Formats: sequence, structure tokens, C-alpha cells
Amino acid sequence: MNNLATLPDSAPFAPAERLLLQDIIGRSSPEQRSWLSGFLAGWQASSPVAALAAAAAPRNPLTILFATESGNAEALAQQARKSANRLGFAARLLDAADATPEKLAQAGTLLAIVSTWGEGDPPQRATDLFAALAAETPNMAGLRFAVLALGDRAYAQFCATGRWLDERLQALGAERVAARLECDLDYEALAANWLRDTLATVAPKQPAGTEVIPLPLTRDAEGWSRSRPYSATITDHVRLSGSRSNADTWHIEVDLEGASIAYEPGDALAVLPENDPGLVEAVLAATGLAGDVELGEALRYRYDITTLTAPQVAAHGELTGDARLAGDETWRDGRQLLDLLEAVPHRLTTPQLTGLLRPLPARSYSVASSRKAVGETAHLLVAALRYESRGWARQGVASVDIAGRRRAGGQVKLFLKPNTHFRLPTDPNRPVIMIGPGTGVAPFRGFLQEREAVGAPGRNWLLFGHRNYTHDFLYQLDWQDMLKSGVLTRLDVAFSRDQPEKRYVQHALWDARRELHAWLADGSALYVCGDATSMARDVQATLLRILADQRGLDADGAAAALDMLRREGRYLRDVY
Repeated sequence: MNNLATLPDSAPFAPAERLLLQDIIGRSSPEQRSWLSGFLAGWQASSPVAALAAAAAPRNPLTILFATESGNAEALAQQARKSANRLGFAARLLDAADATPEKLAQAGTLLAIVSTWGEGDPPQRATDLFAALAAETPNMAGLRFAVLALGDRAYAQFCATGRWLDERLQALGAERVAARLECDLDYEALAANWLRDTLATVAPKQPAGTEVIPLPLTRDAEGWSRSRPYSATITDHVRLSGSRSNADTWHIEVDLEGASIAYEPGDALAVLPENDPGLVEAVLAATGLAGDVELGEALRYRYDITTLTAPQVAAHGELTGDARLAGDETWRDGRQLLDLLEAVPHRLTTPQLTGLLRPLPARSYSVASSRKAVGETAHLLVAALRYESRGWARQGVASVDIAGRRRAGGQVKLFLKPNTHFRLPTDPNRPVIMIGPGTGVAPFRGFLQEREAVGAPGRNWLLFGHRNYTHDFLYQLDWQDMLKSGVLTRLDVAFSRDQPEKRYVQHALWDARRELHAWLADGSALYVCGDATSMARDVQATLLRILADQRGLDADGAAAALDMLRREGRYLRDVY
């Protein structure tokens, strides 16, 4: 069925009405759809609800603060601004990177949408604001606020950043106007309802006898999303890793013709994966529900059946009457849902099992191409994750689905995840340094294709690392062609297993410290993409060493110099 003709189950229509609408829209021409869109927009503008919103006066100021890592908080903030303005506010967005305690104190009314990153840390762009709020004691007595916290229950410090901000603002004298909402990965419906209700709470007062009807949270009708993904055809599916490689890395191309997915270099595509059918059968068997075809379909396409969170262990203990594992973080570490179901066997009903689960989250992959070079397609670089934990073979949900079970000609459901804070410099003359080991090199292939397509004269330096030169030199021919054409000015590589002592990208950085410092002195922008746990940490430590060595600085001075690069927008990271 045409993507255009598919209405999601969440659409506010009865099943028969959805089928009728799908049939009408699916058979309509572009001209007819354009007319219908204009008609509905005009009708909505003249409706009583819209008239009430337009009549809401005065236009009170509202600041919507967002602290984002993956873009979810920013997207929610943009939607909230549209709805707030329709309710009579003069709403403005404030990136946490541009915020100060003084700006917050003067905001009047503040909605804060805050993500938690890693093990309870604020997003990278919000670190200055949170440090200042912790160190300073500004008077927030005139501030009214509410906090929406985004997080992931797979981490122990779930929504810690939003919780801290909520408590800190109140401690500084601000008035909380709505209870904090803490959302897991399935945040969309909960966040929309909270924002709608909170906006209604702080909306400008109406004349006596006037009924105010809160408007729903708006969203771009044409945008693809988790609840309405685009079904793209895989046009190419090629293994890049050598046959003797320990890695299993694939180059995948998807057709976006007609989807209007206008990605930019640095953006990601979020893929909605399918669970391993074998794991689905194992979960059904462990709960006494083997043979339930309908439930099996739901587990394969809709629910997360791998992640094991502390609330799940506690809830399972209540269902079974066996709570000996609840609160035991040591036992939970490295285990998955199936481990719990087999460790404490119990027959569950379908509602009991699905009640334990959260929706299957999308997985984001940096786009490895530029539309200026490849047209209406997108390239992805996917490493199939396979490992052993607690004596069992494990695998990545999305990576093995895409790289292992999909093939050219198949379909994959996806939507765009913009990354506006990981973009090429607006000045094409500015040099760029790109550090991307493993699949972290993906966005830099898009960067270089873009720079070549627009004829950017700025120099380009790539540092790439992996295990073996012979088996793991991802996109080797591309880099060599770019070196020959002059698009790529310099290429440094580090293959960790090609010599007795392991060599990583941070070692290549240190060896090239004089040239690196010269590039930075010449105004280069420095990008890092890849693993946050070890690579990004080690690269940052090496950058601090280089700044100290080349500028004669102590540790504090080097840290200040690197932080200045970040503040100038010349040190950008996309780490995960």
C-alpha cells in the first residue's frame, strides 16, 4: 500500500472511518490532496476553537528551554512552541547551550524539556548551564516553571537531569506550576498530554464566562515519525568487512524517492527494527504462551523484549510472588528479559506479559552520504553486534536485523532524526578535522561528499581506526579516491591489531600533535563520532594533552582551551 494512504492505528477515527479515509486519500490525485489540505486549513482557522485561541489576549511571554542529546527534547520543544503560540502565548525557544541562570530567572514562565545522557549527566550542550545553576544561587522567586524529563529506564539514573533541575529551581525560589513528568523511550503520547495540560494551566486568563478549549499539541502533518515511519526499499546491501574480520559491517542504501526526507550531513535515520523470531519464540515458551500467533506478531514488531530494567524485575516479582531478584542490580547487570523469565519461571497471561514490556525503540544510524552526491537515497553503515554475556550469545536488535536478516529489495521502516548541532561549518573555507573510528566514520563520508559537491575550498583531515588494515578498512577506496582528487587533504589511520602494541586513533592524534595544533590555530572545526564509553573519553584526554604540550598549559588551562573550542562551535561530538 502507498505510504500516503496508510493511517496509523492511533489516528482519532473508528476502524471503518480509517479504512474509508485511506481509500479516499490513496485514490486521490496530488491536485485533489492539495485542495483538501487547503480547505481543511481554512476551515480550522475559522473554527470556534481557533477563534478562541486567537482571541486569547494578552500574548504572555513563555520560554521553552530544551536540553537535548539526540534531538528528542528539541523536537518536543518546537512542537510545544507551535501549540503555545496558538493558545495566545508569545513563546520562544531557548537552547540550554545559550542559557544562563540569569536568563532563566527573567523568563517569567518556563517550560523545561530536559534529556538525561549516559549515567545521569546533562546533555553535552547543557553542561555549562547546569554547572552554573549548581554553583550560583540566583533569586528565582519571580519564575513559574514546569519540567518534562526524558530518559531511559535501562540506565540506573533514569531522568536524573530533569529531576535535578526541577528540584534545583524550586530550591532557588521558583514556583512549580505542574508536577514533573518523567518519560521513558515511549514518551510521545505522555509528553503530548503533559504539554497540552501544562500549557492550559499557564495559559493567559480569559474574560469571565469565556470557555477556553486547549488545543492539541501540533506536529508537522508531512513528517515521518516513530508512530508513522516511512517504508523504504533497500537498494544495496554490501558487506564491507573482510571474510576474516572479527567485525560484521555492512554498507546499506535505501531509496527515499518521494519521501521528502531532506537529511543533511550529520543527521541520522532512526530505524524501527524487528525482534529476532527465535527470541520471540523463546519468550513465548518461557511464559507458557507458545503458539499464540497474534502475541508473537506483537512481540516481534511492537515490544522491546531484550532490555531488562529494574522496574521490570520488580513488577515481575509482584506478578509471580517471587521478588528475590528485585533490587539486585548485580544480578541484572548484563542480563536480558529472557534471563528473568527463565530464572523465575511463571505462566503469564498476555496482558501480564505485555504489561511488563515497553515499546520497541527505534535505533539511530548516522547517514553516510550527502544528497547532493547521491540524490534521493541514503547510505547507512551498520555493524552487526554479536557478543557473549553471562554465558549466553547475545545480539543487537536493530544491527543484526538490518545487517543480518535484511537483503536488497526488502523494506525497512525509518524516519529522520536531525542533528542540528553536528553540522559542517557554514564557512566553506574553514578546515575540518574528523575523528571517526569504526562505524563512527559514517557521517564524515557524508561530510566529504558534501564538501566535494559544493566545491568547498577548506582543507579536510580524517582520522580513522579499526582492528586490521586488510579486513577492516571501511570505505578504503572512497578515501583513496578523495585523496587523489584533493577533497581529502590528509588521512591518518590506526589499526589496533596490526602490531604487537595496540594502536588507536588517540595515538595517531598524539603523533600528529604539532600539525593538529597548527590546524586548530588556523580555525579548524574538530569533530568526533563514535563510542562514548572509551574512544571519545580517550580522544578527549589526548586533546587535552596536546593543548597542554603545544601551548605550555597546565591541566586547568588545557581544559579551558578545549572548552573554548566547544563554546566557539569548533569542538563537536556525536558519541553514543
